[in-house]
Amino acid sequence: MLKIIEKIRFKPESNRMKKIGDVKNAIEAFKVKKNKNLFFLLNNRFSWMKNFIDENEKGLEVGAGAGFSKYFIKNKDFLISDVQNHNHLDLKNIDAQNTKLDKESFDFIIASNMLHHVPFPLKFLNEMHRILKPGGKLIMQEAYCSLIFQLITIIMKHEGFDFTKNVWSDKESMSDIEDPWAGNIAVPHLIFDDKEKFKIKFQNKFSVKHDKIYECIIFLNSGGVTSKTYYLPMNSLFLKFFNLVDKYLVKVFPKIFGMGRQIVLQKF
Repeated sequence: MLKIIEKIRFKPESNRMKKIGDVKNAIEAFKVKKNKNLFFLLNNRFSWMKNFIDENEKGLEVGAGAGFSKYFIKNKDFLISDVQNHNHLDLKNIDAQNTKLDKESFDFIIASNMLHHVPFPLKFLNEMHRILKPGGKLIMQEAYCSLIFQLITIIMKHEGFDFTKNVWSDKESMSDIEDPWAGNIAVPHLIFDDKEKFKIKFQNKFSVKHDKIYECIIFLNSGGVTSKTYYLPMNSLFLKFFNLVDKYLVKVFPKIFGMGRQIVLQKF
């Protein structure tokens, strides 16, 4: 991984994003403003997941936030959960590190841009393994801490990254335990790019079924999913064009331009 600096952390009040973690506003804005940029981004983020989901399977999303997955994942037996208690959630006050749900309950679990917010990723992965059925899949959309993502993070002072953390520790927190919207976008890199360490830790639990880097301009010009920022509205023709540009940039220069990562772990 190319690095600008090893670590950087910001105080919440310095964040240049707007409406940080305002789930209610995000839901209303999505319904009312009809932001085509954001819809295109979210469709990209959830449509690929359906390749790993059968329509009759039972599923759960953890850290669902505004619950946008339900616009795209149409399984009848699909529940959304979060550590918060918003009315749109099927399951409220669910800590993904210790859900207290029955073991081997789900065929698939979705975690969209939430792993890098989890204070103790090892606890999270072990808990997902516990509640997945044998052969079940943990389907993740995550941050990819490329040079451009590091740069945007420094400019916007949003979340932060720390490559020095021992991600394999269940005692050292990767982000602020007291702030559910704090994040460390280096976490997915630290876990999934150290393939030997991952294999040692999870050799009897998970296999990596899918791992792909994607997304750049389409994300940058989305206006933000929950937290908000400025964007240039585009029609479908321009969105499709820049999506093609993204595919080229990320394929040729993933460590510079890649900002998103698709990961699927399958339980043994």
